[in-house]
Amino acid sequence: MAQKTPKTAVVAFKVEEELANFLNQLPNKSAFIRKAIAAQMSMACPLCHGTGQVTRWVHDHFVPLMNNLHARTCDGCGTNLSLPGDPGNLSEEDQARLEQSFKGGPLYCDPCFGKAPPCDDCGWHIAEDKVEEHHKHAHP
Repeated sequence: MAQKTPKTAVVAFKVEEELANFLNQLPNKSAFIRKAIAAQMSMACPLCHGTGQVTRWVHDHFVPLMNNLHARTCDGCGTNLSLPGDPGNLSEEDQARLEQSFKGGPLYCDPCFGKAPPCDDCGWHIAEDKVEEHHKHAHP
């Protein structure tokens, strides 16, 4: 069984009378206050963009990984691309361009996506020099 960390310091702060009455009714108001402070010190979850809370360690561990996942290059010209964290503000064309990539197709920047004609079978935009390879793998 884990040993409890001894509490050696006392912290005092003023509150409204209603809050004091609420705290005084708790079975362990010190534990409640410690948990509330710890929750306030936690960080917004980098995976769900803040709808959840995680410890600072978890946050600091995953932020660099998430940043690496957002960095991609265009499969057509090699331009560096940054994937959006929230696709809700994207145009329909940008959503289709990203969705194609997420489903296993190539990821193109806007100019390359516009130049690549859509496949007659699946609708994915495929660069002309990759059409034969695409049909071999996607439409055997």
